[in-house]
Amino acid sequence: MSLRLSLALSEGGLALPSEGRIAVFHPVSGTDLSMLDQGRVVIVQPNFPDFRFFENAGYDVMTSAEDIVDPVAASIVFLPKAKAQARSLVALAMQKSTDTVVIDGAKTEGIDSIYKDLRKRTDVSAALSKAHGKLFWLDSHPDTVADWLVSGGQRVGEFVTAPGVFSADGIDPASALLAKTLPRKLGRHVVDLGAGWGFLASAILADEGVETLDLVEASHDALSCARQNVTDPRARFHWADARDWEPTERIDAVVSNPPFHTGRKVDADLGRDFIRTASRILVSSGHFWMVANRHLAYEAVLKECFAEVTEPAGDNRFKVLHAKRPIRSLR
Repeated sequence: MSLRLSLALSEGGLALPSEGRIAVFHPVSGTDLSMLDQGRVVIVQPNFPDFRFFENAGYDVMTSAEDIVDPVAASIVFLPKAKAQARSLVALAMQKSTDTVVIDGAKTEGIDSIYKDLRKRTDVSAALSKAHGKLFWLDSHPDTVADWLVSGGQRVGEFVTAPGVFSADGIDPASALLAKTLPRKLGRHVVDLGAGWGFLASAILADEGVETLDLVEASHDALSCARQNVTDPRARFHWADARDWEPTERIDAVVSNPPFHTGRKVDADLGRDFIRTASRILVSSGHFWMVANRHLAYEAVLKECFAEVTEPAGDNRFKVLHAKRPIRSLR
């Protein structure tokens, strides 16, 4: 993605305003923005690991475009994969910018569709195609795509969700299977690792024996939904990377439906890192409950991290795995 931006600026005819701030929407960790004046850049990134990457690099970073109070001269939008979220980001960039809006995305992220739709509505530059994606730019006219803007959340039954968060349009069937399988008594202190918008947390809090539930979630948008969905005073919310999150005390039980995608690529290492976190933060007699797609091979790392591993429930698509007594605490 940064290659297309660099080429557009160096030889593709893209000229950003010489003054004023530049908002960069949703760049991921490792995105090279060195062709921009860092002092002029503000990053909008609600995903905690990516937010932390740019913050550590010295950028001005915020979680939402709503935090941009004064208009920026230009915006650069790196498209996320969710269609409604991507279009809403383009509309927000139009609203916040006084001059130019640059849009970059992979073909798998819907860049072709957005390019075609914008060309029907306004003047758009020729697209620069490179590395299985496209980049193009246009003058900022907020009214052009005002109908793309998503304001407020959406609902799944009694729950509030938001475009771009996991399972935004319905309860994830794997999470539903895990919720149905959880024991009646989980323990005094429970962690929902990768809590999303709070469906599993709501199920966990049905256990009156739970005194504290920590919801750990990397998506600021999903965690904002969870705060609305889980109003029980026993719940505590942590915007953090589950892979290195540290509790203040050892945990009795960890529950998780871990992510297994980086972008659109299957990345089972994410789930394995969640397993290692669970092993690290549990008490010596602690329990870990997780659900996963049937084809994901988590059993080996579970057996490395826990003394006992079973599969108490499952079907042809999903498996619920129960591990207990972390090996870390037996050494």
